[in-house]
Amino acid sequence: MIQAEAGRPSGRAGPRPHSGLGRAGLAAMAGRLALAGLVLVLLLLGAAGARAAARGAGVTVDDVHAGSLLLRTDEPGRYLEALRTATDVAITVSGPTLRARVTQVFRNPGRDWVEGVYVYPLSEGAAVDAMKMVVGGRVVVADIREKQQARAIYERAKAGGRRAALVEQQRPNLFMNAIANIGPGDTVVIQIDYQEPVRQADDTFSLRVPLVVAPRFSPGLGEARTVAFEGGRGWGRVDQPAPAAPVLDPARNPPVNPVSIHVDLAAGFPIGEVTSAFHRIDVAIEGPDRRRISLADGAVPADRDFELRWKAVPSRTPAVGLFRERVGNDDYLLAFVTPPAAERGEAERRPREITFVIDNSGSMGGTSIEQAKASLAYALGRLTPADRFNVIRFDDTMTSLFGGTLPADADNLRRAQAFVAALQANGGTVMVPPMLAALNEGSSASPGFLRQVVFLTDGEIDNEQELFDAIAAHRGRSRVFMVGIGSAPNSYLMTRAAELGGGTFTAIGAVDQVQERMKQLVDRLENPAMTDVGIAFSAASADVTPRILPDLYRGDTLVVAAKVGSLAGTAEIGGMIDGRPWSVTLPLAEAAPGEGLSKLWARRKIDDAEVAQTLHRITSEEADRRILDLALAHHLVTRLTSLVAVDRTPVRPRGVRLTRSDVPLNLPAGWDFDKVFGTSGDPATQQRQALLDADGGPIRMIRPSADPAQAVTLPQTATDAELRLLAGLGLLAAGLGFGLATRRRRAVA
Repeated sequence: MIQAEAGRPSGRAGPRPHSGLGRAGLAAMAGRLALAGLVLVLLLLGAAGARAAARGAGVTVDDVHAGSLLLRTDEPGRYLEALRTATDVAITVSGPTLRARVTQVFRNPGRDWVEGVYVYPLSEGAAVDAMKMVVGGRVVVADIREKQQARAIYERAKAGGRRAALVEQQRPNLFMNAIANIGPGDTVVIQIDYQEPVRQADDTFSLRVPLVVAPRFSPGLGEARTVAFEGGRGWGRVDQPAPAAPVLDPARNPPVNPVSIHVDLAAGFPIGEVTSAFHRIDVAIEGPDRRRISLADGAVPADRDFELRWKAVPSRTPAVGLFRERVGNDDYLLAFVTPPAAERGEAERRPREITFVIDNSGSMGGTSIEQAKASLAYALGRLTPADRFNVIRFDDTMTSLFGGTLPADADNLRRAQAFVAALQANGGTVMVPPMLAALNEGSSASPGFLRQVVFLTDGEIDNEQELFDAIAAHRGRSRVFMVGIGSAPNSYLMTRAAELGGGTFTAIGAVDQVQERMKQLVDRLENPAMTDVGIAFSAASADVTPRILPDLYRGDTLVVAAKVGSLAGTAEIGGMIDGRPWSVTLPLAEAAPGEGLSKLWARRKIDDAEVAQTLHRITSEEADRRILDLALAHHLVTRLTSLVAVDRTPVRPRGVRLTRSDVPLNLPAGWDFDKVFGTSGDPATQQRQALLDADGGPIRMIRPSADPAQAVTLPQTATDAELRLLAGLGLLAAGLGFGLATRRRRAVA
């Protein structure tokens, strides 16, 4: 049922749209090379594992004679050596979509049998559809199951001493791997595949790879929990919140969890500039529309998101795109349309009533609060005397500067700039009250004004649904624009809040991005591009998503997915631009081949169900039914389904204890550890302790590596196992490159 020795059919076929090489052939060859490399890694590490297995259980501080990360246990004086991980992210961009393979290598350097638990982020739009576990020279392919059923399969395998892996969604952008029965010195490789659309805005195409899970603030016992009943007997349990892993203080610990990233970019048009905002990259030119990108510094610490952006050569930026895929008896479409923006003079601009909300909680400490303050100062400077405005700041308290909106005259703007400049990051993150205050029109409402809310935050809370409910119930005539601040903002919260609020999401990851990104946002605030957006098919029936098509602003691109009865006729996409109708007609028969479109359609339909439930347009039972049907049909991980893989052979001896080991996480780059977790004796320390205790376990981070100065560059451990691991990954990369080059020469010949 779950055990397999070869990859399962992916449902993807057809040639690469913009390459002379067949994608299926490339994928198969890459898969074989990757697995061969990973098996090599396992063989290299086997000897070290055997030596470690001969030792006893648990360690004391005196037992460790080299750099190591120890986790305190409930047994005084004894510690668990933390699992070590390395991750490789390989991304293939094919025109409008990307396919990513995340390979995570887990090594147990300790003397105990452990269950490894690793919390990690993915993009909120990722359609996770495949997982493999490579262990002992075998490949175990995961199956999709209902979440409770998958968990039960995993727990039985764990109790029976068999190796098993489980991938669960904690949030749409937060996942958890659990790997059972990793023996002393053992290495287990987990591969996760996902599909995602390429992002497009302001004539720029981009992808984002989240690499770090930021600590999230929990407002308290009032948060909503889901309930799972079993067997129809009336008794059930309350689902636990997302597990919290130990978070390392960067002042006392070197970064952990190194990541390497490779991107094979086939844009489908002549490529101009390629940039990465937060990492140095090497860009190899492999043709007018192809680039191969890798990190210039090799493996990097997982402490900030990776963002890659590319543009077409001047005057070649496509304004529309249409792609198709056939799976079974169904055809799927993915359409991109960027409408022209009307040029308006200053006299024609509609006055705005705008409320800025700025998060100054402890998680915004460090560079984030400086980015937020600079962003808000820039936006204030773009207001005109015809506008009205207010500023609200919040942590676990809040202040409304004017109590309501006032004219944007010189005196009021001066007071606002001074107010913003004096803000300091501190306290918890209680986000719903300031959002409600901003949405409340109150007695200061100004008919005829364009009402907007600009919300600047890192979004690191765990009660996202409460915020979504607040926006859905109280939005009124306001439009909500989310500005994500920092190196690892909660993009799920930002994207969904903007969708429910009829606005957009803008990410600002560094101070030097403030002016560029805020200018783009202000342009949007001042220039709605197209309203009353709709799509109509001339001949075919179509199931379109998103269900609610958003208004577009200057630079926005409309992305629509559809399952259609046939590829006959046309799709007409249109709306109103500056009071006049505008449309574009796309002939379906001329759509270019695409890949993974069915999964993107299903993933977006799942989002539609979640949104409809939040808006009370369907019941929670109906939303669950829709989500479960889509997830099982398209092999997707959701809040109701998980991937589980189980090896057939028991490996842990009977009577030997299994210990849980949570993989520690880095603090996002630029964060201030003391601002988030506090120092001993103050209230923030209690919040830190609550985060660490959230899983109910006794595990604590206590000991830094021996040589922090050299710790950023891995390996730096007690053995040379990681050197061998990276050597294996290097051989894998070299083999893959050689294979691709050979295949290309053959294709040319």
